[in-house]
Amino acid sequence: MLRHSKFPMFLAGALCAAVAFAQLPAANRPEDVGFSSKRLEKTRQAFKADVDNKTVPGAVLVIARNGKMVTYDAIGYQERAAQTPMKKDSIFRVASMSKPITTVAAMILAEENKLDIGAPVAQYLPEFRSVKVGAEGVAPKRPMTVQDLMRHTSGLTYGLFGNSPVDQMYRKADIFNSKSLAEMVKTVATMPLLHQPGEAWEYSVSTDVLGRVVEVASGMDLDTFIQERIAGPLKMNDTGFWVKPAAISRLAKPDAKSNLPFADPTVKPDLFSGGGGMFSTAGDYARFSQMLLNGGELEGVRILGPKTIALMTSDQLPSNTERHTPVAMALGFSGPTPEMGTSFGLGFAVRVDAGRNPVPGSIGDFSWAGITGTYFWVDPKEKLVAVLMVQSPQGSNGLIWRQTRTMVYQALVN
Repeated sequence: MLRHSKFPMFLAGALCAAVAFAQLPAANRPEDVGFSSKRLEKTRQAFKADVDNKTVPGAVLVIARNGKMVTYDAIGYQERAAQTPMKKDSIFRVASMSKPITTVAAMILAEENKLDIGAPVAQYLPEFRSVKVGAEGVAPKRPMTVQDLMRHTSGLTYGLFGNSPVDQMYRKADIFNSKSLAEMVKTVATMPLLHQPGEAWEYSVSTDVLGRVVEVASGMDLDTFIQERIAGPLKMNDTGFWVKPAAISRLAKPDAKSNLPFADPTVKPDLFSGGGGMFSTAGDYARFSQMLLNGGELEGVRILGPKTIALMTSDQLPSNTERHTPVAMALGFSGPTPEMGTSFGLGFAVRVDAGRNPVPGSIGDFSWAGITGTYFWVDPKEKLVAVLMVQSPQGSNGLIWRQTRTMVYQALVN
């Protein structure tokens, strides 16, 4: 809930760019890994039309199969108003694509026996011990668990998408202007849950709370933990919670100013939002995605074990979980609803049925997106990774994401 020249010339450019910054190795030819060069040109033209139609200012698309890139395409403008061309290493606000990274951080701690994902959140954050449910203050039927945070069944909300009394409390509290993640989470814990834990999939601040759990369990702030244990080892050199001064010239900008509560990208934030505060590049996120596809390892660096990745990418929603919440329905094809043949794992949406969904894919593929227009998915059956980086108007996201899935798979011919 799409980011100038003939295709062979583009591919040569991608190969030459390999020396400039860390990226996945490139295939000699798209055909070597089952893609059609001719059909990939259709993919590029679709994104170029989005730029020309002003649906997006520009886009960067990475497609990799069998660990080799077949496309690393930069199209349009990094900033249309300044006529700055898009670059392969342009930096994007990835919004909720921060969530999979934060969830991986938590699973690292689980593998080190520092975090029990089946334990109550209050074991790590005592402020949640007395939390109630609803404006009426009903007692929870069971504690919220760390697993609930990872699969959005915690009962928490965002306060951005609904208008219930609890949502109104969130908006009044202005939690994203807190002075630290610890302060934000303590404020959240003073407000009631929107749902009973485990009873509904509700998109929420769950991953921000999970980020605070990571801080408590690790003894590090979330920014440091992610840098030392994920971004650094994977050579995701442009991924983090703010854009360093030397890289500001590579920051992609939307055509219109966002009204979302985002911090200044040029300043280290007081609050590290594990749910939506990160920046990255298409190349960086492709490395992260390839690590997931490889079962937790990339280029000899192991982040997680294969069985942990299998757990994260499995269907984690019980059959009686209410999934038809407003955000789930608004997400359309990527929402975790039975009508779309989609569910949710730990940190990602997971496809559980070949049919019902309007976009192509495979049973077992997993994905997520950001409200700024960014989108990624991993298809283990096809050994495929795709990462789209755009900064688009919120209203066009669904169209862009559906187009991306269709145009990537139409170019896969073997």
